[in-house]
Amino acid sequence: MQLIALRSAVLSLVLCTACSSPGASGADPLAPAPAGRHHEGMTDRRIIRTDAAPAAIGPYSQAVVHGGLVYCSGQIALDPRTQELVQGGVEVQARRALQNLEGVLAASGSSLKEALRLTVYLKDIADFPKVNAVYAEFFPADAPPARATVGVGALPKGALVEIDCIAAAGR
Repeated sequence: MQLIALRSAVLSLVLCTACSSPGASGADPLAPAPAGRHHEGMTDRRIIRTDAAPAAIGPYSQAVVHGGLVYCSGQIALDPRTQELVQGGVEVQARRALQNLEGVLAASGSSLKEALRLTVYLKDIADFPKVNAVYAEFFPADAPPARATVGVGALPKGALVEIDCIAAAGR
């Protein structure tokens, strides 16, 4: 019971980025927003589509820009021209996934230099050092973005790595 009370207290402090109000009009933040009151002003939501990265392989956008942030969907190592998984090991795939993110971010007016947080999904967590070395090629050692790395059972199209990103929108 104490855990539920703590969850409610913490979640009630979460602010909506669209209107800076707590939760859904001050109520339980997980409850549906009241119709016609909360989030009516989300007109700055912009969908990003670009040929500089692979087309989405499902019902999702390559990225969405909202509230000064770019929310990039996960990228695997698909070649944007052929939509086929690039050949090579996890290093080659990590590099292609990051290049795909660069393309999506460029289309949004941002870049990896504006990245705030990335999540790296690895089919084999033992590949962490290899992916980390490639990752270091894309980010400055003195100011890299925040990151989480997660081992997963499988990835789309048999990929070895998938990477998603949240970045500041271009200025």
